[in-house]
Amino acid sequence: MIQLKDIVVKFGDFTALHNINVHVKEGEFFTFLGPSGCGKTTTLRTITGFIEPTSGTVMMKDKDITKVPIEKRNIGIVFQSYALFPTMTVYDNIAFGLKIKKLKKQEIDEKVREIARKVDLSDEQLAKAVSQLSGGQQQRVAIARALVTNPSVICLDEPLSNLDAKLRVQLRNELKNMQRDFGITSIYVTHDQEEALTLSDHIAVFNKGYIEQIGTPYEVYNNSATEFVCNFIGDINRLSDELIARLNREQNAGLDPVKHHYIRLERLRVNEVQTGDLFTDGVVESAEYYGLTIKYLIRTADQTFKVVEKNDGKRIYEIGETVRVSFRREDLMSYEPGDYKGDEV
Repeated sequence: MIQLKDIVVKFGDFTALHNINVHVKEGEFFTFLGPSGCGKTTTLRTITGFIEPTSGTVMMKDKDITKVPIEKRNIGIVFQSYALFPTMTVYDNIAFGLKIKKLKKQEIDEKVREIARKVDLSDEQLAKAVSQLSGGQQQRVAIARALVTNPSVICLDEPLSNLDAKLRVQLRNELKNMQRDFGITSIYVTHDQEEALTLSDHIAVFNKGYIEQIGTPYEVYNNSATEFVCNFIGDINRLSDELIARLNREQNAGLDPVKHHYIRLERLRVNEVQTGDLFTDGVVESAEYYGLTIKYLIRTADQTFKVVEKNDGKRIYEIGETVRVSFRREDLMSYEPGDYKGDEV
């Protein structure tokens, strides 16, 4: 559907993107994830045509669109600020692209009202000025405007970042449902790991103008390709050099002391040592109850572990209580110091 081949983008002497290669399949929800300034929005703007790459090719449906003007790419865009016309009605905002295409008035009316129903905007809201709507309603208007022209692809640049946390979660679910209902190929930019994990079919993790990994949410989280991805996606514990040395000495762990070793919070167990596990004793420093889960801080002789356990009915360990923390060797993610894959995916 959309392919980026060896995309390089330079601004003067600064290289913003280094040999970016991405293949977005038809109908999938593909997310560009990374911290601020990593190149994800630059990549999106290269796809939409706002930026022409220094080198490389942008393909859509096997056609080279690298030099095709923005308005001829048939790509819908939802900006971070929504870029709506505040003094115009919701109806006129949604109809704007159709009027540019010089469609007949009746056809415009049918398309606007049809898309409005699909994104849950009422006739009453269509008559209002955009400035009278809430942030969540404005987001729906922006999505409706992007979809009403029936684009092949929709690109969304951090569309939830201006909303409060509760509304963000609500609209995140609605966004995924809408994308599934429309079946439209979607490219989504975010710095929010949770958004990326819950929404995406595939994720490209960006860092300093490179892609460090492309994979499913499961692959990126559980089999992080680089140390950067491992640290950026979700919370994690790094084993201290002292703990590695002690486990090797006392439990024949066979851990490479040169590598950096990490374990996810939920892969640790408290007082449940199984055959073959590595383990260490510690003291509970804090316990946070979340209903479905319990999060502990457990201080050992060598480091403090963050542990998340399911609330499956067993008792909550008390602060100051001595416990044993264990994990399987195969649940460790290990990297050479400075391990960096760049765009080798």
